[in-house]
Amino acid sequence: MGKSFEQYQKRKLVSSYFSVVLSIALVLFLLGILGLLVLNTKKMADHFKEQITISVYLKESAKEVEIDQLQKSLAMAEYTKTATYVSKEEAAEKHTEEIGENFIEFLGYNPLKNSIDVNLNADFVSPEKIEEIAAEITAKGYVEEVSYDQPLVGLLNDNVKKISLWILIASGIFTFIAVLLINSSIRLSIYSKRFIIKTMQMVGATKTFIRRPFIWTNLKLGMLGALVALLALGAVLYYINENYPELGLFDDPTILIILFVGVFVLGALISWLSTYFAAQRFLNLRTDELYY
Repeated sequence: MGKSFEQYQKRKLVSSYFSVVLSIALVLFLLGILGLLVLNTKKMADHFKEQITISVYLKESAKEVEIDQLQKSLAMAEYTKTATYVSKEEAAEKHTEEIGENFIEFLGYNPLKNSIDVNLNADFVSPEKIEEIAAEITAKGYVEEVSYDQPLVGLLNDNVKKISLWILIASGIFTFIAVLLINSSIRLSIYSKRFIIKTMQMVGATKTFIRRPFIWTNLKLGMLGALVALLALGAVLYYINENYPELGLFDDPTILIILFVGVFVLGALISWLSTYFAAQRFLNLRTDELYY
């Protein structure tokens, strides 16, 4: 009978520890995903900005040496990410593939022009800066026109600002919720031992002596939960990087180190603080208050 009760108590204790670790791991995993978004907001915004293309259309009279010089000067400019020359024949082939019919046979000639497609560095993708760049290029005598999607540039910049703001707000709210959830899990685990706490206090144990094993146990559970969360987070990062390598999640290991260390420290810190205040609360209760 005594042995069965002891086994039951052990199973109950293991179940309690498991639920605490699982709840901490789930919360920290979601918090880690949000942290990843926050740390990579600029990188993702830059990725989309650098997809904006400026097309520099050249006059028929433009000489090959002038085109070559322009392409090289654009490629070396501080605002340029890539500068690719597209002949009117290549442009016609691409256009034919897009519309599904040969428009040259219908028209009898190729109306398209030779061009240089320029993708800008993200820092220069704004309506004002692109206008300055376009004006500078258009000033060259052999350039017919400079074309780009002006409404898209303005819309992209506005949306990036809004999304960045909302991600910051969401991260603040979610961090607060994470603290509450982890705190609740730990408080429930300590609540089940409130009579043991009071008994130890009644036989003369100091508050520090009583708190120490609870803090140490839940600190270990918090760190274990953080490790589980980091393993899951690492698996998600690996999956995203394999399927979307253009995001370059592993290009800057410093960001990942900050994220992983932050999640681990946060898990340990919240566990320590929650245990301290939960244990303190039950230590300060009168015996008759333990039943409520």
